[in-house]
Amino acid sequence: MSGIYIHIPFCREACHYCNFHFSTTHSHKQRVVGAILKEIELRKNYLPSNKIESIYFGGGTPSILFQSELDAIFNEIYKYFDVVEGAEITLEANPDDLNAARLKELKKSPINRLSIGVQSFRDEDLKWMNRAHSAKEAIESIKLAKQIGFNSLSIDLIYGTPNLSNEAWKENILQGIDLGVNHISSYCLTVETKTALSHLIEKGKIDPLSEEQASQQFDVLIETLELNAFEQYEISNFAKDGKYAVHNTNYWMNKPYLGIGPSAHSFNQTERSWNIANNILFAEAIEKNELPLETELLSMANKLNEYVMTSLRTKWGCSLDYIETNFGYKYAEQIEQQAYPHLLKKHLIKDGQTLFISREGKFFSDGIASDLFLL
Repeated sequence: MSGIYIHIPFCREACHYCNFHFSTTHSHKQRVVGAILKEIELRKNYLPSNKIESIYFGGGTPSILFQSELDAIFNEIYKYFDVVEGAEITLEANPDDLNAARLKELKKSPINRLSIGVQSFRDEDLKWMNRAHSAKEAIESIKLAKQIGFNSLSIDLIYGTPNLSNEAWKENILQGIDLGVNHISSYCLTVETKTALSHLIEKGKIDPLSEEQASQQFDVLIETLELNAFEQYEISNFAKDGKYAVHNTNYWMNKPYLGIGPSAHSFNQTERSWNIANNILFAEAIEKNELPLETELLSMANKLNEYVMTSLRTKWGCSLDYIETNFGYKYAEQIEQQAYPHLLKKHLIKDGQTLFISREGKFFSDGIASDLFLL
C-alpha cells in the first residue's frame, strides 16, 4: 500500500530556523489549493498501488486552510484513490489555530491524528524562534484536542537552542508527557542556509550553536522518554503504546508515496520526483495540465544507499539478508566490511544478520550511514 503527502505552503509567521518551502503571503492561497486539487487528478496513476493507508498534510501550516478547502482535497483523494478503512490521516497544526470550534470541525472530517507544532512550552524559546503561539496556547490546544476526542496526538519539540539549559529541556519533555500525548517527534536545531537564523549568526547577533550541548540534550531526551514508557522507534521519533506514525514509518520502510503541492517529493520505488518550490509557477503549470517537477530514475546504488540510510535510523535496523536478497551477496559483504570500524567503536551493533545503531552512535547516525554507502 501507499501514502499521500499534501504540502500546504503557507504560514502566518516565518520561523527563524525553517528552510521548508512556505509563504507568509496568502493572496494566492485559493489558486494554489485549486492547483493541488487538479494535481491529484493529473497524478492519479503515479503509484504502483491505488490503495492508500496514510494521508499526511504537512507544510507550511496545513491548519491554516479553511475546512471547505480541506474537504475539497479529501473529495479529490477519495475520488481517485482507494483509501483503506482505518487509514492514518494526519494534519500538522499550530497551537494558535486549534480553538474548540476548529477542533470540532476537524473531528468531523476524515482526520484522525494531529501533529501539533509545539516546539517548546517556554515563551522565551518561542519568541526566540519567532513562533506565532504562546506556551499557554500550546498547552490549551493539546488539552482541547484530547477533550474533543483526538486520541492520536503527536507534538514536535526542538532542542539545542542557545538559551535552553538541560534542566529546562527536561521540563519541556515532561510537560508533553504530563499532557498525555502518545507520540513525540524531537529535532535538534540546525542552521540551514538562507534562513533568518543563519543570517543572525553570521552577523553575530546570535551565538553559534553548541554541538556538545545538543548531544547532552539528545541524551536527556532519550533517558526521560524511556523512563516514561516511550519507545525510540526512529532517531527523532518516540511513541507510547506502539502509536508509531504510520505515514513516516512507511517512508523509512521504502514504501511508495505521492507528494502533492509545491516542493512536494514523490517516490514510486522506481523513480523519485519533486515539484517546483514556487507557488505561482506551480499553479501556472498545473492549470495548463503540465507537471512542474523534476524526476530522477533511481540506480541500484541509489536504492541501496537509501535503504541503508533509512533502515539504520529505525529500531528495526539494516538487514544484511535483505541486502543480499535484493541487491546481491557482494554488496551485503561490502557493507558489513565498511561497518567494521563503527562496530569496533560500538557505534554499531550486529545482532545476527542485522546492523543497529547503538545508543552511543545515535547522535552520529547520518555520518555512520554515509560511511556505509556505495559510491
